[in-house]
Amino acid sequence: MAYHIEPKPLHELTIAELAQRLRGGKLTSVELTHHYLERIKRLDPQLNAFVTVAADAALAAATHADARLARGEGGPLTGIPIAHKDIFCTRGLRTSCGSRMLDNFIAPYDATAVERLAAAGAVVLGKTNMDEFAMGSSNETSFYGPVKNPWDLDRVPGGSSGGSAAAVAARLCAAATGTDTGGSIRQPAALCGITGIKPTYGRVSRWGMIAFASSLDQAGPMTRSAEDAALLLQAMAGFDPRDSTSAEEAVPDYGAQLGTDLAGLRIGLPREYFGAGLDAGVAASIQGAIREYERLGARIIDISLPNSPLSVPVYYVVAPAECSSNLARFDGVRYGHRCEAPRDLEDLYKCSRAEGFGSEVKRRIMIGTYALSAGYYDAYYLKAQQIRHLISDDFRRAFEQVDVIMGPTSPTTAFPLGAKMDDPVAMYLNDIYTIATNLAGLPGISIPVAPVDGMPVGLQIIGDYFQEGRLLNIAHRLQQATDWHLAAPPEV
Repeated sequence: MAYHIEPKPLHELTIAELAQRLRGGKLTSVELTHHYLERIKRLDPQLNAFVTVAADAALAAATHADARLARGEGGPLTGIPIAHKDIFCTRGLRTSCGSRMLDNFIAPYDATAVERLAAAGAVVLGKTNMDEFAMGSSNETSFYGPVKNPWDLDRVPGGSSGGSAAAVAARLCAAATGTDTGGSIRQPAALCGITGIKPTYGRVSRWGMIAFASSLDQAGPMTRSAEDAALLLQAMAGFDPRDSTSAEEAVPDYGAQLGTDLAGLRIGLPREYFGAGLDAGVAASIQGAIREYERLGARIIDISLPNSPLSVPVYYVVAPAECSSNLARFDGVRYGHRCEAPRDLEDLYKCSRAEGFGSEVKRRIMIGTYALSAGYYDAYYLKAQQIRHLISDDFRRAFEQVDVIMGPTSPTTAFPLGAKMDDPVAMYLNDIYTIATNLAGLPGISIPVAPVDGMPVGLQIIGDYFQEGRLLNIAHRLQQATDWHLAAPPEV
């Protein structure tokens, strides 16, 4: 008896599968782009994942991609529709950072990450919603309203890259870019059930990425699988002379590293990541994934990162201090929001900033300005930098014993919208497992594991500097052995 197998819808295909169809002439980029634009038009009004949809520009880029493919040119990303977090400057498109302050800003140039993905042939569908200036853990601080989690519209998608995470999870684009200052790629990836990697600090250029905290910010891809993440990171990574923090480190072939055997892999489990505050269901899901790695040949080693509990207070001194400095440029004079009829220059500054910035951004600017002020610098900012060094030392010692570190990405599954907006400290604790990685500048990836009560859970894997290829392979091997990453949310 013959069985009829229904073909997968286009939006359920991975980038690797779509690329094969595009190169084989079985699909055009214009057809694929129309498909995603239709899904955005139909589904995004409930999700609020997109701030800007660039339909005409996307179709023009898709037409160009089809011409390249017809000539036998292009690579694995040629003709693939993606979205950019609205923190990346994109020539001719609004770049708002989720803020009223930049609601009218049209970027005159492309960020390096945008430029490189365009050179690889990717088609930009639009810009995704985000916490204002990347400050938030739930995507509720955006000037354009909160993003909804496609798994449950009454819950948050995580932040600050929540728009990108929700768009990828809901199959509104094949992939998206995000930025990670204290977990803002990995945490929303965990809460939305997708794969998100924060590369080593300096691996992806920050040029054209509007700064929040310059010593912490790092761009990376958000995709449905580790294999897809490898394809995007391959295009995004590499030295950029325009970025003084860009690392002059050769970029390996990430795809070639996928499929490497995990026999003998030493996995460190920090006891600090499995204590009070971790939801029991999330803990059980993480332990189940770790058992899968043992079956794949890995060895588990208990370790300690004794200074990691200090990462949240350290971060919320360092990051606000840097944001206070970086956001001083938004003053109503050169670009961005300007108040109406100011009395004088001082009033222009005060009113433009008061009207342009939301409450969370104002809170962090005030904290950062206070921490940097005369008389408090040594007590707060200098002390935080000293503890930051101790946190980095903890990781250095750990990597003398183990190859990678594993644990939960977030202490709980996605929480209800509005549940923590009146309690900043409770909100900040959502990043308790991710912040230390940014303070140390290390790479980390979050991948979906077994859900809890129908909501996604993320496993975080942390590696040593410039070991993104190893992390992607370790994630890929689990995704070959399980189907957790294939789960899709209900159509909203």
